[in-house]
Amino acid sequence: MSDNDTTMSTWLAEHPRMMGALFTLVLLLSSAGNAMAVSSATAGP
Repeated sequence: MSDNDTTMSTWLAEHPRMMGALFTLVLLLSSAGNAMAVSSATAGP
């Protein structure tokens, strides 16, 4: 597990643009999840 974490952090250090892209992707997916949760709510008895 530690070796995998080191490999990923090294790769991200070598590719800083991907860190921003992954962060943006996480934000978009979390926003989409919230939007889907709101749209599936049913009003009524």
